[in-house]
Amino acid sequence: MSTRTTSSTPQPVTVTAARVVRHDRREAFEEWARDVQALAATYPGHLGSSTLRPGAGSDEYHLVYRFADADSLAAWERSAERAQLMTRLADLVEDERYARVEGLEGFFGRTTPAVPVWRLVVLTVLGVFLLTSSFHLVVDPFVADWPWPARLLLSAAVVVNGLRFVVMPALTRVFGSWLRSGPGR
Repeated sequence: MSTRTTSSTPQPVTVTAARVVRHDRREAFEEWARDVQALAATYPGHLGSSTLRPGAGSDEYHLVYRFADADSLAAWERSAERAQLMTRLADLVEDERYARVEGLEGFFGRTTPAVPVWRLVVLTVLGVFLLTSSFHLVVDPFVADWPWPARLLLSAAVVVNGLRFVVMPALTRVFGSWLRSGPGR
């Protein structure tokens, strides 16, 4: 998924690299991920990164990194140091996929030109509030005896998917004129 904004203001860029790691190479991969994150942190425009480890029965890791803008990301991705680290990756993984999103707009299903970021944040908070409240009222009673990590994972999956595919598209339609109107632009 790649979303580009039409705003003239540079937008932060988030990249997610999903990699299926060979089961016997997980420790080496985690060391590689730490090295990549440490190096990325030294590049101008780096805003942060994290490694999401696989759950039980999975070998898929997600490395998420964020840069201040597309130019900063490009400088990192074209660097000789990164290229050298990427050569170490070949014998560690079986498959990899990448996703890139610019700004907050990518979360909303389509780009919305010239929408003030603070309004997108307000709308996102409203969406999260609606989904988490509904989840706790409706689903929690049925999973109350589950271990808390399983409940939290289920809640996160419901909220993220609900936001991406149902709530945010609906809220952006309902509040579309407010998103693009008046002061604060």
